[in-house]
Formats: sequence, C-alpha cells, structure tokens
Amino acid sequence: MDATTAPSATSAGRKPVFSEGYKRLVLSLLLAAYTFNFIDRTIIATIGPKIREDLGLTSTQIGLLGGLYFALLYTTLGVPLARLAERKSRVNIISAAVLIWSGFTALCGTAGSFAVLAAYRFGVGIGEAGLSPPSHSLISDYFEPKKRASALGVYSFGIPLGTMFGAVAGGWIAQNFSWRMAFILVGLPGVLIAALVKFLMREPPRGHSELEAPETARNIDELTPVAVEAPKGHWLAEEMREMAAVSKVLFGSWPVLNMILGVTLCSFGAYGAGQFVPQYFRSAFHLDIATVGLITGLVGGISTGLGTLVGGFLTDRLSKRSPAWYSLTPAIGLTIATPIYIYAYTRPTWQAAALVLLIPGLFHYTYLAPTFGVVQNMVEVRRRATAAALMLFFLNLIALGGGPPFTGWLIDQFAQFDINHPAVQGVVGKLAHLFDVGGALNAVKACPGGVAPKTADAAAKALCSATLTQSTREGILVSVCFYLWAGFHYLLGAFGLTKALADARAARGEA
Repeated sequence: MDATTAPSATSAGRKPVFSEGYKRLVLSLLLAAYTFNFIDRTIIATIGPKIREDLGLTSTQIGLLGGLYFALLYTTLGVPLARLAERKSRVNIISAAVLIWSGFTALCGTAGSFAVLAAYRFGVGIGEAGLSPPSHSLISDYFEPKKRASALGVYSFGIPLGTMFGAVAGGWIAQNFSWRMAFILVGLPGVLIAALVKFLMREPPRGHSELEAPETARNIDELTPVAVEAPKGHWLAEEMREMAAVSKVLFGSWPVLNMILGVTLCSFGAYGAGQFVPQYFRSAFHLDIATVGLITGLVGGISTGLGTLVGGFLTDRLSKRSPAWYSLTPAIGLTIATPIYIYAYTRPTWQAAALVLLIPGLFHYTYLAPTFGVVQNMVEVRRRATAAALMLFFLNLIALGGGPPFTGWLIDQFAQFDINHPAVQGVVGKLAHLFDVGGALNAVKACPGGVAPKTADAAAKALCSATLTQSTREGILVSVCFYLWAGFHYLLGAFGLTKALADARAARGEA
C-alpha cells in the first residue's frame, strides 16, 4: 500500500484515500517550509545589531528592512498568487516560492549598502508571498473541520521554530563568521525543501476533507475533483466579484472582523517588539550576538511554540462546547501575557528576563491557530487560499509592514529624548515628548549605529550605551501593550461567532 492508499473501509465508514501517515508527511513538509520562511524572514532581527554597526544604520532603517521593505511585495503579491492557487497546482506554487525566497535570502549576504540590502529584502518578500495562502488551502483539503485548527496550529508552529533556529543559528554564524555568511547559510537549504515539496506532495481534490470519498476509491486518481463553474463575463470582473465575496465574509461579519483586527494588532506589537529584542539583550546585558541568539531563540521557541500548539489543540477541544472559544481563548491568553512581558523587560539581569520570558508565550500565541481555523471554516472550498491571502494582506501590510518601523521610530524618538534627559524616568511621561525631542545632542550623530565613535571618551561611550538600552526597552514596552488592545477585539469576536460558523456550514450544504 503506497503513501496515498487508504486503509480498508468499514461497511459504514468513509474511505479517506489519504492515509494518516501521508497526511502527517504533507503537514511536516509544509511545517518545514514555514519554518524556513520564518528563519529567512526574521533572521535580520538577530543579526541586525551587526548589520547596524557595519553599515551605520538607525533603528528605523533596521525596522524597515525587517518590516515594510519585506512586507510591501509580500502582501501585494499574496492575493494574485492566492487566486492562481484556486485554479492551479498549489504544490507547484509552494515549491517555486520556497526556491525564490531562499535565493534572495542568500543574496542578502552579498549586499554592500542599505539600498542593495533593501532590494534583496523585497525579493525575499516576493517568494514568501507564495507559501501561506496555498498552504492553508491544502491543509483544509487534507484535514476535516474538527481537526483543522489543530493542523493549522502544527503548521503555525513554524513561526516559533523558524524564529528559534534563525536566532540561534544566525547569531552563532554572525559571531563566528559574519552576518553575510548567516544570510547565505540559512538561505541555501531552501533548495532542498523546494525539491521535497515538488516530488513528495500530491495535489488533493478541492473540498476533499468535507466530502465523502466514493466507496470504490483507493487513491487520489480515482476521485472526481470538485466542479468549477466557468467564469461569467470578463475575467477581471469575475476576479473582482470573488474578492468582494471573500472580503464580505472576512470584513462584513462582526465576529470574524474582530478576530482579524485582533490578529493584526497582536502581530503589530509582536513584529515590532520582536525585531528589537536581540538589540535590547545585547545592549542591556553586554552579551555577544551568539549568546543573544541562543537566549532569545531558545526562550522564544519553547514558549511561543508551546503556545501555538496549545492554541490549536485546546480550541478544537473547547469548541465542542461552544465555537465562541475560538475567540475567547486568545482574548484570555493575551490579557494574561501582557503584564508578564512588561515584567520581563524590566528585570535587572538577563537570567531573570529570560526566565520570565518562558511564561507569556504560552498564553500569547494561542491566537494563531484558532484565527486561521475560523477564516478557513467561514468560506467555500474554492475561496480558501483567497481568504488566507486577504487576511494576510491586511495583517502583514499593517503588522509586518508597520510594526518594526513603528517600534524602530519609537526607539529613535526615545533615544533623542533620553540622551538629552538621561535622569528622567517613566515611559508614559516620555510619550508626551515624542514630537518634541530637541536638545543639545543629536542621538543619531552622537551615537551612529547606536554606539559612540571609537575616538569618543569613556563618558560618551557610556552615555550612548545607556541611551540605546533605555530607548530600546521603552520602545518594546509600548509595543507589547498592543496585545491588550488585540485581546479586547478577540473578546468582541466571541459574540456571534457560533451563529456565523453555523451559517457558513449551512451555506456550503454541510451538516
């Protein structure tokens, strides 16, 4: 019996066509692709201090490289690639996407200026646009609704895995070789992942997990694909109608809209704060970049990884009582996580900070799987890649595109105030001075790249070091407060969610 052959059917049972082992293989390959997606996307956070010092960049520029310059094409191309995935092979699209973004990641290691590095980051965004929408659609066709949030939770586990491996490996390579070599070495393995996806994954029929396979079907080739209606009128008009229909589901439904606002605000804070956590540990505790990568990678990977998996499996279980738990679980988790993050980033030692940071991710990252699951469960089978792409377009353009630059800008503004008023304490009070940050010293000129010039005296070096530490901490603290705002929207999303999901099932003709 080959990988896609079904086990024997019972007299009343459904023949699954794909074995459980094969579905686990597919999910593992998609998890591997998403892991490298996040390695290549977020490694710049870990090696950013080295790039900043080497090229003399500001926190805002590092934020642009990690956020907006990646997100622009990533979000823009995500929707047309998703529409292509509704009609063409999702497996082929994913394989090509992995190959493209891996190549551009490796090219980042050859950049000699901010402009060239920015151009290559645009290229990384082009490739990564082709992964998640078709992956969400594939997972929904392989896994039935009652297991979908769990499967999407396993796929989303690529976020903490990629962040962890990118931080640990990127920090070690940058410390022992160079930040350029870090880009090259984490980019090249994507070629192997692309080949494995291409040659080991099969394209399932659309809506396969919702439909009963014929009793005689023993493999994928014996299934009849879901019929596709011929386009009505001009293709562009048809595309606009499809986009409008999916947008109505996502943004015209109160509970789904609030869940999307929740995931967007939460990601805005997470991308923004996460971009500068390595910079904070490096400047606050005077650690080398390899140690910083090891600490932030392992702590973040363990905490957020467990939270991501718990979010999927827990909400699938709780949803049997009420689907409202798909939204209530993130609301509760984010509310608990926020004060723990604030406490962690105000600890006096890296050991204490790292120990506390093991806790909040368990609650924080419960939001991913249920949100993705609800979006997939709300739309028709031929609109799932489009739904994922529209959600990610809205989420990433605002969160990934805006979060890191916003936090970087905050840090630069706080730095300008702090360098001229080093004795003033209190983040809330300083927020009033963000647009009034004049002073005798210019933080960018006095501390290029966040550090004093080599010819500066000891007092100037100490002032630059203290300013970078203080301003980075303050920028991170403001960013994590977005989690509370996100939690409020998840709470609002719980109202009406049960009915919305029931109506969506009825519209698809499901029991």
